[in-house]
Amino acid sequence: MLLSYFKIAWKVLQRRKFFTFISLFGISFTLMILLVVYAMYDHTVGPHTPEKRVDRLLFVTHLGLWSPNSQGNSNPSYSFLNRYVRPLRTPEKVSLATGGGYAVAYVGNTKLKLSQKGTDGVFWQVLDFDFLAGRPYSVQEANTNAHVAVINESTARRYFGAVASAVGRTIEADAVGYRVVGVVRDVPAARLLSTSDIWIPLGLAVDVHEPDYFGNCMAILLAPSAEARPAMQEEFDQVMRHVPVQDPKQYTELRVYANTLLGFTVRGLVTDDDGPDDGVAWFGRVALGVAFLFMLLPALNLVNLNVSRMLERSSEIGVRKAFGATAGRLVGQFLVENLFLTLLGGVLGLALAAGALALLNGSSLIEYAQFALNARVFAVALGAVLFFGLLSGVYPAYKMSKLPAIQALKGGTN
Repeated sequence: MLLSYFKIAWKVLQRRKFFTFISLFGISFTLMILLVVYAMYDHTVGPHTPEKRVDRLLFVTHLGLWSPNSQGNSNPSYSFLNRYVRPLRTPEKVSLATGGGYAVAYVGNTKLKLSQKGTDGVFWQVLDFDFLAGRPYSVQEANTNAHVAVINESTARRYFGAVASAVGRTIEADAVGYRVVGVVRDVPAARLLSTSDIWIPLGLAVDVHEPDYFGNCMAILLAPSAEARPAMQEEFDQVMRHVPVQDPKQYTELRVYANTLLGFTVRGLVTDDDGPDDGVAWFGRVALGVAFLFMLLPALNLVNLNVSRMLERSSEIGVRKAFGATAGRLVGQFLVENLFLTLLGGVLGLALAAGALALLNGSSLIEYAQFALNARVFAVALGAVLFFGLLSGVYPAYKMSKLPAIQALKGGTN
């Protein structure tokens, strides 16, 4: 029966080419925009390399000192994180790294501006980088400030000409030589907390003896499991409540929070970094509301088109009812026709989204961008198609299935 419904749907769409074209255009264009936006969202905060275990991670990236008359906000220092965050008991591992920086290297007369990050050895155990050659530097090499480095694929090609030959050779950044021990796949610039061109031991990048609370570091906390992350969050919050305020004559309150990757991103975009609310709940409500409204308008347009289409088929409906077709069978047929149409629009929308993402990847708008249609994006596409198909098809189908056979044969609609 379902196969026969699909055959009927295909014939109907072929007969009504203008209606089909308008409907497919609206569905595919709307779906393309939705999928491109969601793919960019997933690319930024989803479980991708190197934050594959994003559901187990928390990031400590900002520290605020506050009083009614004075406020200060910055990255925390190494000494603050080493003293108050690294000793936490609930995390499986705690890594310290710099927030970022830049170094200059030269290939002949060509100047390369490289993003540079200092990390401890645990950094490579907390995050999951894809090594193309070599290995990460060890905890011991990081603790002894060995002049070693891990570089990304693009830097290996620009500086050495190839990936495999880079391991074991020396790269000079800011006139300091580092022996390359590993090459990793490029990390997209959208992954702000892990991306870099070159990674070096933390002690070579920051003053680990700086006593001030403000600095240029961050901490990454890895929970034993996703279920254990709330307990890790609770321990962190409890410890921070008992940390003494630096310079109590000037400040009265210390504000430090551990955020998820999404929380960190939302804070940077729409909220105050010093506030206790990371804004994720508000962002989720707004995003869902905008997405619903964005999809509702073309869905309502499709409802109107469906009503017009079914009015043209009132005689057909009357004939089918006269020969014993039940209201349920008619509703089923109309819904299958509409779902078939939206599925076609979905396929076209996926193709358009894939093309748009490929253009974004090749535009260098976001360095090392790797936008793609993965399983999560496909799931969103399927949900959107079902949304379009059911929302725009149920009411017209139900309305026409209830039309009396004699009235339908006469072309009546009231």
